[in-house]
Amino acid sequence: MTDPARIEDSLRETIIAQPDMVLEDTELMRALVAANERALGTNIVDLRGIAMERLETRLDRLEETHRSVIAAAYENLAGTNQIHRAILRMLDPVEFEAFLRDLGGEVADILRVDCVKLVLESRDGGEVPAVRRLGEVLTVAEPGFVDDYIAAGRGGPARPVTLRQLGEGDSRIYGELADWIRSEACLRLDLGEGRLPGLLILGAEDPHQFTPQHGTDLLGFFAGVFERSMRRWLA
Repeated sequence: MTDPARIEDSLRETIIAQPDMVLEDTELMRALVAANERALGTNIVDLRGIAMERLETRLDRLEETHRSVIAAAYENLAGTNQIHRAILRMLDPVEFEAFLRDLGGEVADILRVDCVKLVLESRDGGEVPAVRRLGEVLTVAEPGFVDDYIAAGRGGPARPVTLRQLGEGDSRIYGELADWIRSEACLRLDLGEGRLPGLLILGAEDPHQFTPQHGTDLLGFFAGVFERSMRRWLA
């Protein structure tokens, strides 16, 4: 019989002196466990090995969950900063026309949407002077239009924030851009007692930018700030 293979003295001394180096090497530990199982044979159940495998599986799941939570936290933080920047820019103008123009310009850029549209209901139809000057952003509609547009023929009370994907945009809102719009966020606006509601629409070419599965808290906050600003302008 031949003598069993012996580990080199220098390597053995290194392992004895620094055992943590072996324990922290995942691949090496798996190789040692596998060698131990082979030594035990197929007729012996290694409960410790099974427990280790289960612990490794649980650890992998925990690490994946940890990464997902961190990614979601960074995404939420980025979204919060984005909304804050858009609000600060929105509050800068001291004239109503500049306020509306910024919606379709810098505010839209900060929010990373392709267009921003404001719909105001009016019993006077299109006979609103600002419509002629700000038609790219502002649209005037008949009473009841806002809730009908949000509901999209489904009925029921209109939600404060509605996110949805589209086959194409509504030409009444987007005009020539309608063919390019594939998702939108509809923010219903309460413009104060005695006034008809309004609607702020964020349109995007990306069909996945606004979907019903996304959260609406930040957009709800943005809509709350916007409608309060509008109340002051309308006053």
